[in-house]
Amino acid sequence: MSRHRFRVGLISDTHGVLRSEAVEALRGSDFIIHAGDIGHMGIIEQLAELAPVFAVRGNNDNGAWAAELRETEVLHVGEVFIYIVHDLAQLDLDPIAANFHVVVSGHSHRPGIEERNECCT
Repeated sequence: MSRHRFRVGLISDTHGVLRSEAVEALRGSDFIIHAGDIGHMGIIEQLAELAPVFAVRGNNDNGAWAAELRETEVLHVGEVFIYIVHDLAQLDLDPIAANFHVVVSGHSHRPGIEERNECCT
């Protein structure tokens, strides 16, 4: 059985500025996750020119445009379930018990990858 590979681009805390380097890094993504503190809807629109965007509302996303965004989102890519939240401190579920493979968050302004437990068969 052949598995399709997907490229999921991750970005967060743009605060209204989408740098050309970020656009180039996200180019070729099958999906883009924006983990909040977007700044304005124009950022989402620019990202959507590259790939479908799944975005959550960050603590600095205010106004009518941001009301459309949820505080959490779920993205199912192939066999992987991804839970998206802006602030990891606001995680409102046990990802393993809920069968999520990946949790994506922003807020800290520090990129990082942390593996906590083996999950989901």
